[in-house]
Amino acid sequence: MNSSFKNIALKTVKVIGITIASILLLLFLIPLLFPGQVASEVKKIANQRLDTKMDFSKSKLSFFTHFPSLTVSLDDLSLTGSAPFSNDTLLKAEQVAFGINLKRLIFDNEVKINKLYVSKAFINVMVNQKGQANYNIYISPDDKKVADTTEEGTAIKLERIDFEDCHVKYNDRSAKVLVDAKGFNYIGKGNLSEDIFDLSTDAQIDAIDFYYDRTAYLRKKEIHADLITRINTNALSFILQKNELQINKLPLTFTGLFTILRDGYKINIEAASKNTTLKDLFSVMPPEYLTWMNETEISGKSDLLFTFKGDYNVSKNQKPDLAFNLKINDGAINYQNAPAPLTDFKMDLNAIMPSLDIEKLLINLRKLNFKVGEKDFFNAHLRSKGFTEMDVDAAIKGNLDLATIDAALGLTSLELKGLLRTDIKAKGTFSTSKKLFPKTIGGISLRNGWLKTDSYPNPITNITLVANVLNKAGTFEDLIIAVAPASFSFEGNPVYVNATLSDFSDLAYNAKIKGELNVGRIYQVFSQKGVDVTGYAKADLALKGKQSYATKGQYEKLDNRGTILLKNIKATSELFPKAFYIKEGNFRFQNEKMWFEKFNASYGKSDFAINGYLLNTINYFLESHGTLSGDFKMKSKLINVDEFMALEKGENTDRNTEVAYAKEDHPKMSGVVIIPKNLNVALNTDVDKVEYNGLVLNKLTGKIGITKGNFYLEKSTFNIIDCIVGIDANYKDESPTMANFDAHFTAKDFSVQRAYKEIPMFHELVTAAEKAQGIISIDYKVKGDLNGNMSPIYPSLEGEGIINLRDVKVKGLKLLDGISSKTGQNGLNNPDMKGIEIKSVIDNNLIHIEPFTFTVAGFKPTIKGTTSFDGLLDLRMRLGLPLFGIIGFPIVITGTHEDPKIKIFSKTGQEIKPALYDEKNNKVIRKERVKKAKSNSKK
Repeated sequence: MNSSFKNIALKTVKVIGITIASILLLLFLIPLLFPGQVASEVKKIANQRLDTKMDFSKSKLSFFTHFPSLTVSLDDLSLTGSAPFSNDTLLKAEQVAFGINLKRLIFDNEVKINKLYVSKAFINVMVNQKGQANYNIYISPDDKKVADTTEEGTAIKLERIDFEDCHVKYNDRSAKVLVDAKGFNYIGKGNLSEDIFDLSTDAQIDAIDFYYDRTAYLRKKEIHADLITRINTNALSFILQKNELQINKLPLTFTGLFTILRDGYKINIEAASKNTTLKDLFSVMPPEYLTWMNETEISGKSDLLFTFKGDYNVSKNQKPDLAFNLKINDGAINYQNAPAPLTDFKMDLNAIMPSLDIEKLLINLRKLNFKVGEKDFFNAHLRSKGFTEMDVDAAIKGNLDLATIDAALGLTSLELKGLLRTDIKAKGTFSTSKKLFPKTIGGISLRNGWLKTDSYPNPITNITLVANVLNKAGTFEDLIIAVAPASFSFEGNPVYVNATLSDFSDLAYNAKIKGELNVGRIYQVFSQKGVDVTGYAKADLALKGKQSYATKGQYEKLDNRGTILLKNIKATSELFPKAFYIKEGNFRFQNEKMWFEKFNASYGKSDFAINGYLLNTINYFLESHGTLSGDFKMKSKLINVDEFMALEKGENTDRNTEVAYAKEDHPKMSGVVIIPKNLNVALNTDVDKVEYNGLVLNKLTGKIGITKGNFYLEKSTFNIIDCIVGIDANYKDESPTMANFDAHFTAKDFSVQRAYKEIPMFHELVTAAEKAQGIISIDYKVKGDLNGNMSPIYPSLEGEGIINLRDVKVKGLKLLDGISSKTGQNGLNNPDMKGIEIKSVIDNNLIHIEPFTFTVAGFKPTIKGTTSFDGLLDLRMRLGLPLFGIIGFPIVITGTHEDPKIKIFSKTGQEIKPALYDEKNNKVIRKERVKKAKSNSKK
C-alpha cells in the first residue's frame, strides 16, 4: 500500500515538475519564436494608426516584465503630439509595454494588443487657445468609419490599462484650465475587448494641482479614486456609474457622462460631497494651512455640489455650463481655546456660468453669517447677474472687534486690532458703458486700527477709515463717495487722506493727501519671499477739479497742486521682464500737468534722466482706458534694447497671460519689445550708446516717441561704423513673438567692408560687399516683420532705394572671376567703381536690381536682374566692347553667389520663385519653391 502511494506521489510530482518545466520552457521559448514578428507588428500598427513621431531606444518580448502577461516592451519611448503640436512631447516614458493575446499569437499566428502598461511617464496633454489638441494622433481604420454625423472617436481594444508613477499634465488654454498630477498611479480592468464594457479603476495621485485662469484652486492635494466606468470604445464615451473620490479627507462622488469628440468633447458630470464635516472641507485648503487645522477646533456640516454639462467645440462656439453650490451650517472655529470662538457660521452659495461665459455669470450668495462672542456679528447676501454689465442686489452689515476675530481664527502671521463697522445696501445695475451704478446707501468705518505681520517688527498704527457712499438715482451722475478722514502712522510718520468723489459721469474730485513713507520698510510688513522693494516717498497734494475740465481744455478751472518725492523705488510692469528702479523722482503738479523736475531711473543696464511733463494724469488714473500724454527731454549713457524684449528672463514674474503663454511656447526666444497701448509721449533724446542684437549705435539724437502702441523715430541720427546714419522709423508689436517695422535709412560715405562685417541686414542685402573695399553711401526704405528674436524675417521685407559707390574696388568676387575667365579678359575681375548708383527693389525674398553701367579695362558692363536672400542669381549683363561700348554681347549669370554659372551669348536665365509671405500668420508659405530653384541651380 505504501509502495503504491509512493509511486502515485512520485508520478504526480513528476507530472507537476514536467508541467512547470514545460511552462517555464514555453515562457522562455515563445519570446524567442516570435520576437521579430511581434516587434514588426507593433511598429506596423504604430505606423498605420499613429499620425505622429514615435521613438524608443530598444524593445523586448517577455513574460517577466509584467508577469504573467506576454508583453512587448519599448524602453525610453517618446511620442510627439498632433498638429499644431508636432514638435512638442505628448508622451515620454521610461517604459511602455503592450500585452499580447497569447491564444491569438499561438493558434492564429496573429498579433493582437490587449493590455497597456506605462511606467514612469510624463503625459503632456495640450489644447491651444483655438481649441486644437495634441492628442488627435490616432488614425481611424477605413473599415471602422461610420456613416453617422457624430464625429466621435475610434475604437480602442484593451483589457487592462496600467499607469505606474506617472506625471500627467493637462493644459487647456481655450478653457483656461491646468491640471498637474504627480505620482499618478492607475489600474483599469474590464472586458475591454467589447465595444461597450465596464471598467473598474483604482487610482492614486500623490499630489495634484488645479488652476483656472492661472489661479490655483487645488495645490499638492492627494487623491484616491475607486471608480466603475462604462465605456463605449467606438465613441470614446465614458459613463461614470460608481465613482468615489477622496481629496485629502474630503469625499466626492462622481456621476455622469464624458465623450471625446474629434474637435472637442461632450460632458455631463456631477460631483458631490454631501453631509460632510467642515473640517473635511477645509482639508482641501492650500498646504500651508494644514498646520493651522491641527491646532484648531473646527465643527459644522457642509454640502458641496459641482456640475459641468454641455458640448465643447471652439469652432462652433459651444462651451458647457459650469455650476457650483456650497452650503455650510452650524460652523464653528476655535483656535487654541480663544476667548471668543467664531460660531453660527452659515453659508449658502450658488454660482452658475452658462457656456463658460463670464458675461452670463450668476452668483447667489443667499447668506454668509457668523458671530464672534456675544456682540460681534457679520451678515451678508449677494445676488448678481452678468459681469461687464451686472445686476446687483447686495447687503453687508457687521460689527467686529478685529482683535477677537484674530484670536478666534488663529491668524498667526497677522495681528489685527480695531473696531470695524459696516452697513451697506446696494440694488440696481452696474455698467460703465451706460453710466449706471446700483442705488446704494451705507458706509464703512475702522477706528483705532492696528496691523502687524511676522515679516516686520513694527506695526502700522492709528489706522482710521471713515467712508460713506450714497446713490439715490442709480446713475454715475448721482454717485457720491466721501472718505474723511483716512489716516495711519508707520514708524512715527503719519499719512492723511481726505477725499470726496461725486458725479462719476463727469467725475468731480476734491482730495488732499499728505505724509511720508519708507516704502521699503512698509513693504516688509506685507513682503513676499524672493521679492525686494526699497524706497522712500513723500507727498503733499491738493487736487480739485472735474474730468471734463482737462478733456475740454478748461485748464484754468483746475486746481491741482503739490509735490511727490520718490527715492530708490522699484516698479514693475507686466509688459517688461525686469523692474524699473527710480533712483530719484521729483514731481510737481500744476493744474493739468505733472512736471518731472528731476527724474533718474534705471532698467537693467539702461539708465534714464528725464525732464518734462505728463498731461492729463488725473484723468489717466480715473479712466479705465485713459491715455497718458507727455513731452520730455531724455539723456542716457546706455539703452540696452535686448533687455526690454518680452520673453527675456528677469525678476518680474507677474506677467500677463499672453506673455506667459508665449514664454512657455518659445523658451529659446527673447521675444519682441512690447509697446504700451495707452501712452502718447514724445522724447527729445540724447543717448550715448544703444545696444541692440549685437549692434552698438553711438550718439542717438532726435525725436522718439510712443503713440497708440506705435514706437517711432523722427529725424533721428546715430553713429555706427564711424558713419552718421539718419533714420525715420515706425515699430509696432503684434504679439510677444511678432512685430513689424517701417524705416528710412540714409548714410553717407562709410566703409563698405565694415558695413558688411558689422551690420547683419547690410550683409544680407549687399552680399557682393564681401570682396569690396572702399566708400559708399545709401538711401533706402524698407519695411517688414521681425521674428521672436527681434531679427528681420527676410521674405517679409519690402523696400527700395539707392546704393552709391563713391570709390569702390572689387577683388576676388567669384561672379566677376567667372566672367573674366569665360570672356578671356583678365581685367574684368578687379574693377574700380566710382560714382556708380545702384537702384534696387525688395519684394517677396527677392532683390530686383535696375540696370547700372560702369567702366573697367575699356569695357562697359551693364548689369541688371534678380537675386534672392537665399543666394540665388538671375542676372543679365551686356558687356560693351571698347572703345565706347556701342557694340557688345549678352551674358547670363545664374546659380548662386558661391557657385555662379556664366553663359556667354545667352539670354536664358533661371526663374527664381518668390517666397510668398503670409503676414497674418507670420510665416513663409512658398519657401519650398525657392529651395527647389536653388537645388536646380546646383545641378
